[in-house]
Amino acid sequence: MAFDLQTFKTRTITALVFVIVMLAGLLVSHWTFFLLFSIIHFGCWFEYQRLVGLIDPDYQQATPFHKYGIMIAGWCILLWFTGPQYDLGALRLHQLGLWLGLIFLFLLPVTELLFARYIRLRNIAYSAFGIAYISLGTGLMMDIHSGVHLGATRHEDLVFLPAFVIGCMWLNDTMAYLVGSLLGRTPLTPVSPKKTWEGTVGGIILSAGLMGYLGWKLNEDFQLSIPLYHWILLATACAVAGVFGDLLKSKLKRLAGVKDSGTFMPGHGGFLDRFDSLLLATPVAWLYLRLLLLP
Repeated sequence: MAFDLQTFKTRTITALVFVIVMLAGLLVSHWTFFLLFSIIHFGCWFEYQRLVGLIDPDYQQATPFHKYGIMIAGWCILLWFTGPQYDLGALRLHQLGLWLGLIFLFLLPVTELLFARYIRLRNIAYSAFGIAYISLGTGLMMDIHSGVHLGATRHEDLVFLPAFVIGCMWLNDTMAYLVGSLLGRTPLTPVSPKKTWEGTVGGIILSAGLMGYLGWKLNEDFQLSIPLYHWILLATACAVAGVFGDLLKSKLKRLAGVKDSGTFMPGHGGFLDRFDSLLLATPVAWLYLRLLLLP
């Protein structure tokens, strides 16, 4: 393929803006963190519903209340996982998520019965899968940031963990691409023909090693109490889960017959294209932290 200077410039500028926005959202304050993952949540949901509508046209017939209501109900999970620092005077976002979620849990089936011409169980299943796929991942990332439901006793150990998990995804994708380009010979799966076993395994190994080293440096520089082997195992678990997240998104796009999930990042695709790995890696990271690192 011939080198396209304009395309290269577009991709580079978009990538730089994306990195700046992500770092600002992750590091400026807990409110920018909340805003960042709220945007990711709704952006992924819009693209997911578009893909499902292309896969199964019946989903396009779902009522607007169903489509937008399920998004807000999923966002309530994110609200429920916020920590005590997220308060608006007498109202905490955790409480708002609980009560708003209960309201939508009641209203969604009632409106489906009253206003939908037909009750399509497949549409309900698609939306339920979206809750597990998108809303749970973004909600658990909020909890990794605050540590409330993880039972953490040292919040300073958790400050770097969201960025660490995201770094695992970016590094794994980059290393897999480089290794696959240089050594890739064996196709991984027909779902994603460009991926190879060599690139996938190489990306996981290099990501685990480099992020393990980064974790060791964080221990030294910031006096964290996380053992080195936990950094390495956590990075490995995130990388493996990220591969499955990427394949799941590729499967959805293949079924929908589209190249990109969306267009919010010119030259890079949409929200699901950027955060597919993270959506599956985050629950795995949360389980690792809850069961093994912070019991």
